[in-house]
Amino acid sequence: MLQKSKLKKGINNSRKKIALLEQKRTRSQAALVYALLNHTTPNDNDIEYFNQFTVQIENERNHMHELMAELEKLG
Repeated sequence: MLQKSKLKKGINNSRKKIALLEQKRTRSQAALVYALLNHTTPNDNDIEYFNQFTVQIENERNHMHELMAELEKLG
C-alpha cells in the first residue's frame, strides 16, 4: 500500500512539473510563432529555450509513464 501511495504522489508531482515546464515553454513558443508569421528569423535564444523545455517535458512524461506502468502492475 505504501508503494502505491508513493507512485501516485510521484505521478501527481510529474503532472505538476509538466504543467510548469509547459508554461515556461509558452513564451519561447509564442516568439517562434510570431517570427514565422512575420517571416523573420527567430531569436536563437528562443529556439534554444523551446528545445530545452521540450526535452525536459518529454523526459518528465516518460518518467510519469514509467510510474503509471509500475502502478498498474501493482494492481
